[in-house]
Amino acid sequence: MVSLEQVKLLESKVIKAVDYVKKVTDENKTLKGKLDSYEKRIEELEVLVRQFKEEQSRIEDGILSALDRLNQFEDAVEKALVVEKAPSAEKAVPVEKTPPVEKPAAPPPKEEALEKKEAETSDPILMPESEALLAPAKSDDQKSKQELDIF
Repeated sequence: MVSLEQVKLLESKVIKAVDYVKKVTDENKTLKGKLDSYEKRIEELEVLVRQFKEEQSRIEDGILSALDRLNQFEDAVEKALVVEKAPSAEKAVPVEKTPPVEKPAAPPPKEEALEKKEAETSDPILMPESEALLAPAKSDDQKSKQELDIF
């Protein structure tokens, strides 16, 4: 015979099983809902990927077209240069030119030479590059005084 305790134990196990089935069913519904939202998102992303690939191919075609035009332009420029050089090379007759003979300049008077030397050493613009780099930098006051001394 079946005792009362066995029936209560069976009843508690059935209640636990029903609760477990209910819990698993709810979890299954939640997971199915997430799956649906993920599938929708995947479809949206696939559309974006297709659009991106189409745009990418259009961009590549545009770049290739621009490069092709650039090559055509480069070829045309090269042909134009060749055409320009060929006739001028045939027409040009080599003529030897002798460099003009320069007369030595008369040395400046001593005072002018000293003033010129001072101006060259005091103004970094008139100095040779190596000296200008080594010359100490003048302050704005010194520059303005020098400018006023000129006038």
